[in-house]
Amino acid sequence: MSEIIKTYEEKMIKSCDTLAADYVTIRAGRANPHILDKLKVDYYGTPTPFQQVANVSVPEARMIQIQPWETSLLKEIEKAILMSDLGLTPTNDGKVIRLFSLNSLRTEEKNWLRISRKKAKIQRLQ
Repeated sequence: MSEIIKTYEEKMIKSCDTLAADYVTIRAGRANPHILDKLKVDYYGTPTPFQQVANVSVPEARMIQIQPWETSLLKEIEKAILMSDLGLTPTNDGKVIRLFSLNSLRTEEKNWLRISRKKAKIQRLQ
């Protein structure tokens, strides 16, 4: 009996950890650089995470700034963001890419609730 409880306890811990990691990637209110964690950039033919090719920062509450270590990656980073489901349009000035969150707070709140409920439901089913 205790083995069964241990097995389910481990599964519940893994589900909670996965859910917490998923919640970090949700856009809610303030700009969050972790929304880019799951995106990959084509770096010399290899899909590479943003954190390995650029410096990602939040200089203002509603802006994420991406400064690639090689300026030749600007187009690839833009392409990856546009192809994602983030709903953000990158602004490129030749040195850095800026992402502005212009959604109203009410719209973001509804979107956040919808996404978080969906992610919680997925974890409950596993």
